[in-house]
Amino acid sequence: MPGHIIHGFSKLSRSEKLTWLRDQEKLSEAALAHLNGHLHPDPKLQGIYEEISENNVSNYYLPLGLAPNFLINGILRTVPMVTEESSVIAAASHAAKFWAMHGGFHAEVLGILKNGQIHFTWSGSERELHNAFAMIKEELLQSVESITRRMEERGGGVESLEIRAMGPALAGFYQLFVTFRTAEAMGANFINSVLETMAGKFSSLMKEKGPGGILEIIMSILSNYTPDCRVNCHVEGDTHIFDPLVPTMTGEEFARKFMNAVQVAIHDPYRAVTHNKGIFNGMDAVILATGNDFRAVEACGHAFASRNGTYSSLSNVELSNGQFRFSLETPLAVGTIGGTTTIHPLAGASLEILGHPTAEQLMEVVAATGLASNFSALRSLITTGIQRGHMKMHLGNILRQLKATPVESEMIRSHFRDRTVSYAEASSLLESIRNQNPKQ
Repeated sequence: MPGHIIHGFSKLSRSEKLTWLRDQEKLSEAALAHLNGHLHPDPKLQGIYEEISENNVSNYYLPLGLAPNFLINGILRTVPMVTEESSVIAAASHAAKFWAMHGGFHAEVLGILKNGQIHFTWSGSERELHNAFAMIKEELLQSVESITRRMEERGGGVESLEIRAMGPALAGFYQLFVTFRTAEAMGANFINSVLETMAGKFSSLMKEKGPGGILEIIMSILSNYTPDCRVNCHVEGDTHIFDPLVPTMTGEEFARKFMNAVQVAIHDPYRAVTHNKGIFNGMDAVILATGNDFRAVEACGHAFASRNGTYSSLSNVELSNGQFRFSLETPLAVGTIGGTTTIHPLAGASLEILGHPTAEQLMEVVAATGLASNFSALRSLITTGIQRGHMKMHLGNILRQLKATPVESEMIRSHFRDRTVSYAEASSLLESIRNQNPKQ
């Protein structure tokens, strides 16, 4: 039987929300205990968490781990990572240690411009629109000075402002395309405030000084596609550095097979999606740890991967005369002040662990972590296979699901020391152990 629509849910207290859930038979006593058990014991900190989002009834914990030995542009960093997926931090750590002994990661920020759009329709000619815009452009910029002043003091502000036609598919549709520098902030709220204020001024000025056509504002919003806020990161070395990695192949063979695996991801979208997901395994974990927006970073990265008309790998390999170079180029709009980055206590702790990086340095760290994750995944794929290492890390989750005792867990771990882990085999083995040693 369907439930009843509830009105005013957000006005209910936490206990009233939980009571409503219980009355709807959507909350067991065990689940209630978990919700209560995950509240922070410090009311002040709990209050911060409740201010971040809405209709809060508890906190959802994810592990925050550390990946040491990231040598990035000559600086050795320990990288905080938040992830629930087994083996992500271990994989990044292994790659970081390997490359730290062979020159480290070399990262370069290629641009820091972000953008937003004021979308509108115009009934007159495009020429008249451009002529009118040229007359009022300075007034538009002046209209947002009260918002941009503080950002300009920090080295940011509005970088450029232009009109763009949407093309034949949307005749009569245009946009004011605005580019920004947002200094150490990701800048979403700043950009949207500028755009909405500018849109109101644009509409009034066109009525007052325009050539007589009808202008209608559709919307004003930042774009999460930021191809001009981009970073490149690479590692490189002689192929002989791979000689110790795999006993069954030379370093040259490893490098060639590695390059072939990347080529598959460059040319096959089915493979590229999983390949890039492996990159985001590392990048998202740092984005989450530092309180940045992993959804925006992912959306932008995937759009960038499709910029040439088909979805492709974000990373690339060059192999020539025994020299190996593995690189990643991706847009990354991140910040180190403002929003959750400033509010969330663990985001602040993560930035402290990183040594209080600038926004550009954080871009470099995130890219290096993505490249490290990609390297480890490809290394496994072309040698032992992805499951062997991943499932060994996942074995702890399996043992917890099966409610294995410490003694049983040790016996099962010993069994899988040189075998590929599977849930079915672990379950069967546990049953066998319990049959041989029934409880008295």
